[in-house]
Amino acid sequence: MNYVFDYIMIPMQLIIIFFTLYYFILAFFGIWNRKESKIMEPRHSFAIVIAAHNEENVIGQLIDNLHMLHYPRDLYDIFVIADNCSDRTAQIAKTSGAIVHERFNLEQRGKGYAMEWMFNKLFKMKRRYDAVVVFDADNLVHPDFLLEMNSRLCKGEKVIQGYLDAKNPCDTWIAGTFAISFWVVNHIWHLAKYNIGLSSVLGGTGMCIATDVLERHGWGATCLTEDMEFTMKALLRGIRTTWAHDAIVYDEKPLTFMQSWHQRKRWAQGHFDVASRYIPRLLAEGIKQRDIRLLDGVLHLLQPHFLILSTTFVALSYLYHITPFYTNILYMVLPIEVWTIIAVGQYVFPVLVLAKIRAPWKVWFYSIFYPLFVYSWIPITFIGYLHRNDRRWSHTQHTRGLSYHDILLSQSGNFPKDSLLGKQAAK
Repeated sequence: MNYVFDYIMIPMQLIIIFFTLYYFILAFFGIWNRKESKIMEPRHSFAIVIAAHNEENVIGQLIDNLHMLHYPRDLYDIFVIADNCSDRTAQIAKTSGAIVHERFNLEQRGKGYAMEWMFNKLFKMKRRYDAVVVFDADNLVHPDFLLEMNSRLCKGEKVIQGYLDAKNPCDTWIAGTFAISFWVVNHIWHLAKYNIGLSSVLGGTGMCIATDVLERHGWGATCLTEDMEFTMKALLRGIRTTWAHDAIVYDEKPLTFMQSWHQRKRWAQGHFDVASRYIPRLLAEGIKQRDIRLLDGVLHLLQPHFLILSTTFVALSYLYHITPFYTNILYMVLPIEVWTIIAVGQYVFPVLVLAKIRAPWKVWFYSIFYPLFVYSWIPITFIGYLHRNDRRWSHTQHTRGLSYHDILLSQSGNFPKDSLLGKQAAK
């Protein structure tokens, strides 16, 4: 039977089938870590840049942590941008041994503007750094972070994202489910793409960018998701973002649902903004150059659009059961057994990741609420689309002033005793 709505509903179903298979197949490539040789001789110099807005509760612990990195101290400097601060952030950062630059600009607010301001200062300094590493003020960093990034730079990689771990996954169920989402994405998205040669995406912190790339192309990323904007800008210039699975940064996760809501809403707004400006160019260049990496960048930017599309289709499918008004081709293209495997897989992959990283028992308990966290993205994405042109920056308050030693103690039971982290935790 032919329906007039088939002109809309059949293409919609074909898009859903394509994206579903894309995500499901991609996930398999992130189950294992690809073995690779590492260059452990320190060769490159780094400018560590921390953008901080009223971060007196956490900035000191990060700087103390950075002084303990397993890397020659003369090969890296720590810079803090005290951006429109009204607290003791600048004073604490100076006392802790960082080079502090205070910035006051109420018109151009946000991390992207602060970073562009700081990068321009770095380019004018007498000392030349081989790369810039960016952290958020609430982070803690694995001691081998710069060693790992040095190895990647020695291999010719130019834009690199480190592993985004969680500093406080056991604090609340929101922090726990937020951490689970990052761990899952680290493996079935970032690691998977790196394993098959596609481009990853910068995550805002724990990222390393070769200075020559910044000087040649400029930063120019000042929207609400400056990391994604620069990723796509670099991709258009033939520079893919690679993934350093062993360069670990511990990020503070929101403690409450509203904190999580506001942060993810900002991400959704920025995602739609970047998508509207970069999809046409990536698509055109991808077809012109026949470059799968550029076309894959388009798929990444279409993620929230796909969520809106699939949610709309699910809503319409309920009406379909009452009054059929389109041809259902889902089971014509893929048999019900395949859809069942895919449905089960969306719950199996998170379990595999949690088992692989030896997640704390409390996080396993929080995983019960993980579907709630995932589905809360639906209203957030719709609202983000409606407010996609609103570029006002909203600050996420950070309060968990943990040291790196605290992280080791909290996670010591999850590491083999003969591993690096296990030995460090035992000290």
